[in-house]
Amino acid sequence: MLGLHAADIAMLAIYFASITCIGVWSARRVKKTSDFVMPRRFGKTLMVFFSFGTGTHSDQAVGVAAKSYTSGVSGIWYQWLWLFASPFYWLIAPAMRRFRALTTADVFEARYDRSVAILYAAVALAAYTVNIGVMLKGSSAVVEACTGDLIGAEIAIAIMTVLFVVYGMAGGLGAAVITDFIQGVLTIAFSFILLPYILVEVGGMAGLRETLPDLAPDRNYLSLVAPEEISVFYVFMLCLNALVNIVTQPHVMGNCAAGRTELDGQVGFMGGNLIKRVCTIAWCLIGVAGIAHFAGSEIHEDQVFGEVARQILPAILPGMLGLFLAGLLASVMSSCDAFMVASAGLFTENIYKKWRRPGLSDRHYLWVARISSLGVVAAGVICAFSLEGVVAGLESFWKVNSLLAIAFWMGLFWRRATPTGAWASTLALGLVWWITNQSFGVELARRLPGAEALGFVVEKGSKAEVFLPWQIAFFLAAGLVAGVAVSLFTRRVDSEKLERFYALVRTPVKEGEVVDEPCTLPADAEVPPRRLLFPAWTGLEILVPSRRSIIGFLVGWAAVALLVGVFVWIVKAG
Repeated sequence: MLGLHAADIAMLAIYFASITCIGVWSARRVKKTSDFVMPRRFGKTLMVFFSFGTGTHSDQAVGVAAKSYTSGVSGIWYQWLWLFASPFYWLIAPAMRRFRALTTADVFEARYDRSVAILYAAVALAAYTVNIGVMLKGSSAVVEACTGDLIGAEIAIAIMTVLFVVYGMAGGLGAAVITDFIQGVLTIAFSFILLPYILVEVGGMAGLRETLPDLAPDRNYLSLVAPEEISVFYVFMLCLNALVNIVTQPHVMGNCAAGRTELDGQVGFMGGNLIKRVCTIAWCLIGVAGIAHFAGSEIHEDQVFGEVARQILPAILPGMLGLFLAGLLASVMSSCDAFMVASAGLFTENIYKKWRRPGLSDRHYLWVARISSLGVVAAGVICAFSLEGVVAGLESFWKVNSLLAIAFWMGLFWRRATPTGAWASTLALGLVWWITNQSFGVELARRLPGAEALGFVVEKGSKAEVFLPWQIAFFLAAGLVAGVAVSLFTRRVDSEKLERFYALVRTPVKEGEVVDEPCTLPADAEVPPRRLLFPAWTGLEILVPSRRSIIGFLVGWAAVALLVGVFVWIVKAG
């Protein structure tokens, strides 16, 4: 039926029934909006799988496999672009928890003003519309390939959307955290279940090292960098952009702050994302093996991952393809549910409640949060049908998500940053991004000094465009320069407001503490004295790191070095 064995259908039915029941069960604990948007009750294990599940979805597997199929092992950087940012997550998580916020927009309001918070909410909703669309697009491509086109992309998108909306609307973030534990296990399984079989088909890594040079003598598919596209500069700029914009992704507040303590958030945020980096190795190697496996065949790169599953898994054991599809659906829904809840929180708390309808009952706002989540999902579905491909969608998300990133970091580390500076930074960044995507912007880039030597413009097919890493460099620089310059010539933020904000960042969270309003300290909180890395007269508010921060940061870098070393060994000698 639909290209699937009865055992595959049974696997999917069990999975669907299980997550729906979990969502309904979780709904019993949702009594108010904060229970829906930000329950702070989870320990390290659930936080690890929540961060892993939220940050890992099947469009990423599709994108990495697709890029590796066309570019070789350098395609791993389409997800490893966050690899070198991962150790910094250990430092970011405590700050996000100490904000004591329900949404990231609360942080912008506490640091700047309500106008910047509403600006952030609008941009974040747009970014998540794109992101949900990318995830649904990538997942539907795999489902279509796995079933030999018997289940079309439209049907696959509809099924996934209905499922995560049902349990996400019922149980909110609590349901997302619990289901992400189950879905995280399945995602790890589906990431590695294909790899040994596809490698056997092509003679292992040794076979690839012999075969690939014959298939394309002018290409080095086993190089971690591709000089014509994925160069060292390309990797560096994408990693920098990833680190800069990670804090403005709305779901990251939940990844860091849904734990009982700061340590729960640190272990969950960094640990879950490092597990994801391991899975990325499998996705990359499947795509590279596909070069040899599909040699001489015509196949769209977005369907490589699913086609490998369709050809290999049914021959192993009935039900294996169903397990793979369950893992696939798990990976996309574990992200979409968290994104949906984060978007609902942004709209309800930071637009509807504060701007349009203040002073109503919490029950009213809870229902607004549930209903508004449908709007973001509907927009994401429309986006899924309009995207050209998964890789193009990923690149769009990276850019949209950066719009308020400079404003966030300026506000966190520099006392002189002003609301007008935050607006100027966002508008300048967005304007340069738009210009560099236009044909006249490409011509402007060609005329810049050193344009040819530095490779500002590249040819993609019959179209010229500004090289992605240079585009990132241009718009981040524009955002920083505009934000700093305008802040220096506009009215300072009230000193009392600044003291309240920076007191939040300095004050550790106590397990079980009760906060009445977002971004406020408990009545019995003791604010530690300022211990800054730079003199106070500089205006830089960068705190001296704690011993735990330094140790965890170094452990993170050791894990990064180990992952890179293992991957290089697999490619060169494994």
